Amino acid sequence: MSDKNNTKSEFAVELRDVRKSFGKTEIIRGASLAVRPGERVAIIGPNGAGKSTLFNLISGRFGSTSGDILLHGQKIDGLKPYEITRRGLARSFQVSNLFTRLSVFENLRCAVLWSLGYKYSFWRFLADAKDANDRAEEVMDMIKLHKRRDVQAMNLTYAEQRALEIGITIAGGASVVLLDEPTAGMSKSETSRFVNLIRDVTVGKTLLTVEHDMGVVFGLADKIAVLVYGEVIAFDVPEAVRANARVQEAYLGSVLAEAQAEAAGH
Repeated sequence: MSDKNNTKSEFAVELRDVRKSFGKTEIIRGASLAVRPGERVAIIGPNGAGKSTLFNLISGRFGSTSGDILLHGQKIDGLKPYEITRRGLARSFQVSNLFTRLSVFENLRCAVLWSLGYKYSFWRFLADAKDANDRAEEVMDMIKLHKRRDVQAMNLTYAEQRALEIGITIAGGASVVLLDEPTAGMSKSETSRFVNLIRDVTVGKTLLTVEHDMGVVFGLADKIAVLVYGEVIAFDVPEAVRANARVQEAYLGSVLAEAQAEAAGH
């Protein structure tokens, strides 16, 4: 193995001229992005900009047409989703993906089993898997669902289901977390609490989130990446993105100003 491959990258996630076409339609058109470890990055853009496609490329659900995707300096494009997950990247989805008839605790325990080396050992008694049980309890406390420990997932409120999904995403100890519209469908008060939860559970992790709520974006992100027609047209701290004339013309305009004014009023 070369010295280059042994050198730790300064970036947690890096996209280099990534492109994705479906037939003759190019959705991602040379996207480049470099996210440092521990940064919280919000990816915003108009509907149809390619945000979910970009997440699917990073997490391995889609293969890129060209370009490179790197996780901690190692190429991951072409790997299967479970292979990328084992390298330390976890992702949540817009639609809740829970075991609805299992309890909160059981959902979380399922999420930690593989990362602790249990794999498909069906003959084990899970009650004796102390490390998995302890980790599930730890995550349950982090997402503040310990009082709902034995409630089936289908009987949780919507916000609680989303919190459980965040817990499942981080349970395996991934260093890079992708959240796809985590606050969609929530009330204003639920959104505010959820942003605080996301901030708490991703301390020390690299976070990429697709988000439409500008209040969430400004309240959570260290940097904002603006995706328009499959290209990253800006990537900077929120204040710089807000002042970017190209961003204002292409997407944000008065939406950012209104969100910032509202945030300043609270």
